[in-house]
Amino acid sequence: MDVELVFKIAAIGILVAVLNQLLIRSGREEQAMLTTLAGLIVVLTMVIREISALFSTIKSVFGL
Repeated sequence: MDVELVFKIAAIGILVAVLNQLLIRSGREEQAMLTTLAGLIVVLTMVIREISALFSTIKSVFGL
């Protein structure tokens, strides 16, 4: 796993947390929830891509 991936996930988390707090304080709870959900989907997409690469590497190592 690349350290860059961890930093990207951390940056997305910080950005989503700040946006979430701003939207909640301005009375837009629904948009805050959607922002959090969008951040979660982006991070999960990144993680799934890395897991797929891991499985491809394992598959090529064992010749499956």
